[in-house]
Amino acid sequence: MLQLRSIVVPADNSGAKRLMIIHIFGGSKRKFAHLGDVVTAVVDKSDPMGAVKDSEVVKAVIVRIRKATRRSDGSYVRFDDNAAVIIDPKSKEPRGTRVFGPIAREVKEAGFNKIASLAVEVL
Repeated sequence: MLQLRSIVVPADNSGAKRLMIIHIFGGSKRKFAHLGDVVTAVVDKSDPMGAVKDSEVVKAVIVRIRKATRRSDGSYVRFDDNAAVIIDPKSKEPRGTRVFGPIAREVKEAGFNKIASLAVEVL
């Protein structure tokens, strides 16, 4: 459960070092983002040689959250950090070429197959 102004770490090599959520898609009254949701974020810190720059507004997909998420089979999945992958707004493809760390199965079910294929592990 991530909300506005939540800080997430990028899970890709796009050049960002820290992201802050500024909008959650899915309705005007939507307060929280979960696994596989698309959000708008601003780049808080970035690598000077990266593809994204400081204060750039980007779209990202949530791939890991600290809050335990219940699955339909009754199991729960929880991660150590809040992480997102920066995507291209039109093609929904990741802007980076690598995805670091494990990602949740809900990301693949949300239609982001390219992110799931680049990931080291899908939990």
